[in-house]
Amino acid sequence: MTVFPAIDIMRGRCVRLSQGKADAETVYYENPLEPAEAWLESGARWLHAVDLEGAFEGRPVHLHVLRALVGLGFHVQWGGGLRCLADVESALNVGAKRIIIGTQACENDAFLYELVQAFGPRVAVGIDAKAGKVAVRGWVDTSSLDALHLAKRVCDLGVETLIYTDIARDGMLDGPNIMAQKIMLDAVPAHVIASGGVGSLEDVKALAALKQTHPNFEGAIVGKALYEGRVALDEALPIMA
Repeated sequence: MTVFPAIDIMRGRCVRLSQGKADAETVYYENPLEPAEAWLESGARWLHAVDLEGAFEGRPVHLHVLRALVGLGFHVQWGGGLRCLADVESALNVGAKRIIIGTQACENDAFLYELVQAFGPRVAVGIDAKAGKVAVRGWVDTSSLDALHLAKRVCDLGVETLIYTDIARDGMLDGPNIMAQKIMLDAVPAHVIASGGVGSLEDVKALAALKQTHPNFEGAIVGKALYEGRVALDEALPIMA
């Protein structure tokens, strides 16, 4: 298991959105490399990074930031606007350790299957849920597709890693939806990374406890809690180790 510090990039800056809303943006750093360098010193080796403009526009915008993060020495799982093979290849060629497919995983089984066949475990699917239904296009639209149904479908296509986000909890610091994560972990054979709601070390401990009953639990993404000093990364990483 591990903690994945989160970097969301908008207009070149490191921001956080509350519940994925573009009009609920808080800028934490003008330069995304600044928190990344601090986290590297704290012992992080993985980063979860999202090109928010890419997610909204449907194409990568900030691959230069990905290149810089990889240059620091991180394994980066990267998402946002990866909706064609050429853009996926660009992100992998720049150095992404793992790419995250969201909208296209919901809408295009053939494309996802092609990616899994080509890149295997370097392909993860982000399943972002509002009241159990999958949100797409940077969380702007909510589909009628059930999150668990999508999870099982993409696992049948060979996906080995899922990132499961409860949008209602994202950026709110009021605790992760542990029950929803348990249900997801029970439903699929894939590794699952939890996202959304972590606001304290107690939340990190509650998520880490999932490993005792669910061997496919891989870790948790932590964002706003790090930026606002509610969680110290050097304390959180050993809990998830």
